[in-house]
Amino acid sequence: MYTLESLTLHQLVIMAAEADASDLMIKADQVPMVKKYDSVRALSPDLPVLTPEATARMLLSLMTDRQRHIFEETMEMDLGFTVPDICRVRCNVYWQKGSIASVCRVVPLKIKTLDQLGLPPILAELTKAKNGLILVTGPTGSGKTTSLAAMLDIINAERSCNMVTIEDPLEFVHKDKMSYVVQREVGIDTLDFQPALRASLRQAPDVILIGEMRDTTTMGIALQAGETGHLVFSTVHTSSAYETMDRVMNMFPPHEKGHMCQRMANSLRAIVAQKLIPRDDGDGRVAAVEILICTPTVSKAIEDGHFSDLYHLMNEGAFWGMQTMNQSLVRYVKAGIINEATAMRNAGVASELKQMLRR
Repeated sequence: MYTLESLTLHQLVIMAAEADASDLMIKADQVPMVKKYDSVRALSPDLPVLTPEATARMLLSLMTDRQRHIFEETMEMDLGFTVPDICRVRCNVYWQKGSIASVCRVVPLKIKTLDQLGLPPILAELTKAKNGLILVTGPTGSGKTTSLAAMLDIINAERSCNMVTIEDPLEFVHKDKMSYVVQREVGIDTLDFQPALRASLRQAPDVILIGEMRDTTTMGIALQAGETGHLVFSTVHTSSAYETMDRVMNMFPPHEKGHMCQRMANSLRAIVAQKLIPRDDGDGRVAAVEILICTPTVSKAIEDGHFSDLYHLMNEGAFWGMQTMNQSLVRYVKAGIINEATAMRNAGVASELKQMLRR
């Protein structure tokens, strides 16, 4: 039986990892909860209800003096830590109802392969690019970081190059294989994405991972890196290739959009938009993936600002490894992995998917 006084966050994380949960959630006046396959439940019936003092003790102990000071100023904190031999943890600490709370993402130490993740083989081909920009997009919790880790692991295993990652916080840990890997965490190794990204261009990188495209400055530097011979990976919180291009272009003022379209046409290599869909048998989730590959025709459409043409080009681009979200969902339905109702709830274009399922 666990006691409130002796309970530690590391113990809770180990229990969450053993339960194969994706997230551990703790707050005052509630027992520790976990999220698994989009369902929330109590971590264990043996655990006590947490007090404000217990949550503060567990969470503040993770922070350095500098992080505590920032937390006091901003009332928010992202941080990461490792439970040896168990998992890596990405932790968001915040205030709610006057007490400290947190959601901890449980990240496996072992990086899964693209095959293990059920992702299309074209993603492995993308890792062979020597320069340009590859964006992996999707809502929070859609597996973007996991997919990127698998792609970077391929480069790490197959290419002798210098790889720099800038993350907030650090999630998957990449050990040097054929590549030399430097991983920088915002708040610990650097103050922010922008100065770290600028500095990375002076660190002889071949491959750069930017945890998230947050602003025009970061996007501008990423494009510059892609244009000057570096392969850049990053994420955007959008649900489709069209929405990604629209979001990126709307970051910039109207008078710059024409120039940015040209730069994106030259630098962009691919957009991979994904969702995690519950399996029909209840045994986990599968990744439904929309893939836009920048063929000459796609690049011309982007240069001209004709983003509405991208869906049609993906629909007809199977030869190049492209597919729409609907095409991915239909394959899962035909294979008996998900049912039609689940597919419809996650449709890219609902009316089109209904017709595809009828056929």
